[in-house]
Amino acid sequence: MSSTPQFQQILGVRFFVGDAQGAIDEVSQCGGLVVVPAAPALKNLAVDKGYREALLGADFAIADSAFMVLLWNLIDRNRIPKLSGLKYLRALVQEPDFKASGSTFWVMPTAVSAQRNISWLRENGVNVANEDVYLAPLYGQTISDEELLGRIEERRPRHIVLGVGGGTQERLGLYLKQQLSYRPAIHCIGAAIAFLSGDQVRIPVWADTLGLGWFYRTVADPKRFFPRYWDARHLARLLLKYRDRLPIGSL
Repeated sequence: MSSTPQFQQILGVRFFVGDAQGAIDEVSQCGGLVVVPAAPALKNLAVDKGYREALLGADFAIADSAFMVLLWNLIDRNRIPKLSGLKYLRALVQEPDFKASGSTFWVMPTAVSAQRNISWLRENGVNVANEDVYLAPLYGQTISDEELLGRIEERRPRHIVLGVGGGTQERLGLYLKQQLSYRPAIHCIGAAIAFLSGDQVRIPVWADTLGLGWFYRTVADPKRFFPRYWDARHLARLLLKYRDRLPIGSL
């Protein structure tokens, strides 16, 4: 008998407390939206209404941010484990249901990324047809994509995987959850697939386990990622002030 899933409110967001398999089982049973918020985006919860609404509209988030988990476990007795998006995806692609033909639909940022990612998936036994891949346009603040909705309604996959950038993929995931006529599992895994396929720097299992994925990304592209992760330090002030409560308005 499976145990009842546990959740922890952090900054008003419902985080899953458990391992990757538990999170996958939870969303696979009835569908829903899973988000994987990173610290650089979480720090904007108080001022980014669209992002905030997307996280609140998700069925749950997974605690991918090592920085957030460290801070939370220092200030609250209800400790939570880190569950990275990379670990979650590694477990997801091993699911027999996920490997089945027609079971998945992938939204990718570019044609080059899609080619690398889909090649890796096929090499690892995930049957992805060309019709199961969609190249995301450049979305604005308000997301509307009738072509994507039509493609998904026609294919009706059990799993939709969003591999576009953080801050956008969550809003896109909420849009799909609200607009689709059925309830698939929607996984906002961001760059996780790129770490496996080589589209971005490969992150070893041990480094991911220790929460050092940010370090590998920064070393690989310091101009892009150092300012992003340095800016994430503001999350500490947000957590100290609000803890489990939803932050509204500027600090």
